[in-house]
Amino acid sequence: MLRITELRLPLDHAPDALRPAIAARLGIDEVDLLGFTVFRRNYDARRKTAIVLIYTIDCEVAGEAAVLARLADDRHVRPAPDTRYRLVAQAPADFCASQRPRPVVIGFGPCGIFAALVLAQMGLCPIVLERGKAVRERTKDTWGLWRKSVLNPESNVQFGEGGAGTFSDGKLWSQISDPRHLTRKVLEEFVKAGAPEEILYVGKPHIGTFRLVSMVEKMRAEILALGGDIRFGQKVVDLLVEDAPGGERAAGAAPGGGARRQVRGLVLAGGEQIRTDHVVLALGHSARDTFAMLHSRGVYMEAKPFSVGFRIEHPQSLIDRARFGPNAGNPILGAADYRLVHHAKNGRSVYSFCMCPGGTVVAATSEPERVVTNGMSQYSRAERNANAGIVVGISPQDYRQDRGASGPVSPLDGIAFQRFWESRAYALGGGAYHAPGQLVGDFVAGRHGKAVTREFGSVLPSYKPGVTLTDLAEPGNESLPAEVLAAIREALPAFERQIPGFAMADAVLTGVETRTSSPLRITRGKDYQSLNVAGLYPAGEGAGYAGGIMSAGVDGIEVAEALGARMIAGGSG
Repeated sequence: MLRITELRLPLDHAPDALRPAIAARLGIDEVDLLGFTVFRRNYDARRKTAIVLIYTIDCEVAGEAAVLARLADDRHVRPAPDTRYRLVAQAPADFCASQRPRPVVIGFGPCGIFAALVLAQMGLCPIVLERGKAVRERTKDTWGLWRKSVLNPESNVQFGEGGAGTFSDGKLWSQISDPRHLTRKVLEEFVKAGAPEEILYVGKPHIGTFRLVSMVEKMRAEILALGGDIRFGQKVVDLLVEDAPGGERAAGAAPGGGARRQVRGLVLAGGEQIRTDHVVLALGHSARDTFAMLHSRGVYMEAKPFSVGFRIEHPQSLIDRARFGPNAGNPILGAADYRLVHHAKNGRSVYSFCMCPGGTVVAATSEPERVVTNGMSQYSRAERNANAGIVVGISPQDYRQDRGASGPVSPLDGIAFQRFWESRAYALGGGAYHAPGQLVGDFVAGRHGKAVTREFGSVLPSYKPGVTLTDLAEPGNESLPAEVLAAIREALPAFERQIPGFAMADAVLTGVETRTSSPLRITRGKDYQSLNVAGLYPAGEGAGYAGGIMSAGVDGIEVAEALGARMIAGGSG
């Protein structure tokens, strides 16, 4: 099997143009092309009037060795890699019936789903504990916030089956290094669960919330069929840890150089204890009470950078024209997206985050009387507006609570920082989970008081329960830190130079976006275990090791492999 990369054809090429193009690229007769599949299809839209499709093709040819020898200097023709997934170990057939403690996965978002799935496929019959509800019940609760301003703190955009990724654009691409092709494993499992097969080859695949719901249910069913146990409404409130003097050292540099303690079990909110020596922490980035519990139990963690900002909305048609010119609306291209970065004079980096073509801005809080925004799209990406986070990077020193102190920043300080600005947003929105917003023209001009526009223009915000136009930068009552506001105010006209119309006067900013990533990292060693608690496997977004559905899924697979191989080999942690 050969792989051809960078095979370029016009956007409007004929359906049967690929076969002769492949033969011509290899310098062979078409009769010697025995078969081919499209591994990836992307596009180059730098010339809007001549957009080109870029294919990666896997093909079978007669005389493959001779073709490879003849094209040895061509870096775009190589043997196709083997992308098949293979389990790293397999448990004995009687494992589930034995009395050995089973592995426990805390959280059932993308990371927890794939950790549990791989553990189940290895024959280890995992127990999954999810504090929220099953996905369809959870969807009803989420709509309760959006339509009726009623928040369920345990069942919302952040908590419940499928995790935060269920109410997102369903983006299925990542920039992580992937030498083992684990992203292919993630995509193939999604297709098996009902995702369209096109996600296997389009350059920027996505699914959308409605399809994700049924897919999550099918993946749950497979885990159950393989002997797993999935329990909803099960909040972990304590970690049972045993001191182990002289015990095993961490594979990484353990804090203080001492022996790791050993996890021995968990305590649920109802009082039940579960005995286990192996725990995957797939918490998600909003499990703030669980982070506090882990910190109180001495689990090693560190403060880390994250970003805060607003959501911005434009007409999707504006973005399509700016990116695709006369080819806007082409069904192969779909709704256009963008990625923007600006380095502000005050040293802050401003960038677009989680861009949702043809989508909506959604209420994503998990705590009472706080406002958090995020973006979501359905598979069709057919809503009127485009939206994206416009966010600014901040460091632990920016958010440390003991101002003027030196030394490490508390890993819980980022949570306190997020909560402060989320509460401010709730107040600025006027309560009932309405979000504060401002027209871009007013924000860029720095208008305050009576000069602030109180009616929407051509862009109607999509956030529900609703958006209250206000002054996002009112001196003394700012919606975000002053340095963040200044950086965004400078960046919007700069983005206008890349996308004409981006700084249009009646585009809408909606606040606040505070949960771009976890504010802390539950640090682990090379063996994927906590640096100071053996048997504890921090994973995914909440632990600071992923950002998005794909990277979280891959991290879940890798953690499950490390845990599973160790269990099957008889390791204690």
